[in-house]
Amino acid sequence: MNFFKNPDWLSRFQYPFSAFEEIPDYVFDEINLKLDRIQSKAPLVSIVIAAWNEEMNILNCVASLSEIKTSIPFEILVVNNNSTDKTQKTLDKLHIRSLVEKVQGCGPARQLGQENALGKYILMGDADCLYPDCWIDEMIKVLKQPGVVCVYGRYSFISGPGFPRWKLSIFELMKDIIAEFRHVNRPYFNAYGMSMAYLKEPGLKVGFIKVNRRGEDGQLCLDLMQYGKIKQVKKNRARIWTGTRTLELDGSISGALFIRLFKELRRFFYNLHSRLPEKKNAEKKS
Repeated sequence: MNFFKNPDWLSRFQYPFSAFEEIPDYVFDEINLKLDRIQSKAPLVSIVIAAWNEEMNILNCVASLSEIKTSIPFEILVVNNNSTDKTQKTLDKLHIRSLVEKVQGCGPARQLGQENALGKYILMGDADCLYPDCWIDEMIKVLKQPGVVCVYGRYSFISGPGFPRWKLSIFELMKDIIAEFRHVNRPYFNAYGMSMAYLKEPGLKVGFIKVNRRGEDGQLCLDLMQYGKIKQVKKNRARIWTGTRTLELDGSISGALFIRLFKELRRFFYNLHSRLPEKKNAEKKS
């Protein structure tokens, strides 16, 4: 984990544009050249991303995925979840598969994605995240272990004004410690769609929730527990990187930390007891 500054590789995918109209054609050409070299028409892995009003973030995200280094054949599939901005225009200029889901919500969007994915393994991602070049290899390596049905990775925040990297690093360290504790009995509380992989066959059997609420990723993980083990991918180099907008909703790093610690203290004893998966009986994660 980078304690004092963002990793240098992130800067390659943080374009200085704020709208689709500002993106020059050469940027698309450079990304597409890489996409054409690395994607497969017969993928083993399908990277499925849900996007809602992400006309710029999806460009950055796909650009990072275009530099993935792996021998595993894969494809990128983005589901436009009824965006009202220029997300679809950005997708149309990228050499990736894209679909449109009119029903609002990550659950319906991710469900459409897995139904149309060509790979045996689904790698879920978010449109506002940047992915390291080892991401596929590290995630699939753990997913292929005997008896494993689903894995989730760790994530870090990209520092910015009011959110210095050293403070974010402390926040992330505490977050990872809490995740270790939760993983023992309730790993689905740690499963976020920004970095999560699972076997498509059982994923189709349980399906995603079809309503517009948070927790579709954790619910899928919970339902998959009846088919196998859940593992955490701990390699720091496999961390994905995201912005601080969720933390900004809490006002500050200290505010975000207080809110999360308070939640964990409230369910401390609850987490000591395991829960058997009950199909379609939603348990909302935070």
